[in-house]
Amino acid sequence: MSRNMYRAVGERGQVTIPKRIRERLNIGKGTRLVVREQRGEVVLRKAQEDDPIAAVYGMFGGGMTTDEFLDEIRGPADLPPVDGPT
Repeated sequence: MSRNMYRAVGERGQVTIPKRIRERLNIGKGTRLVVREQRGEVVLRKAQEDDPIAAVYGMFGGGMTTDEFLDEIRGPADLPPVDGPT
């Protein structure tokens, strides 16, 4: 059975995870955590390495808009001008 460990929230909303827990769960600098609210409690868990969203996030990079990306993979759309044919 685990005992409660109390921590104060810092000025910028930061909380220190006790060293014993960090070591047991292999949480170190740069470890990604998922933070969510569940029934009035804050729940933290390690992000899965094979998280499907994290795996593709940024893979299309370059700061492209959706339209720019679609133009790149499909080619530009040949649409008539908004004012109609000339």
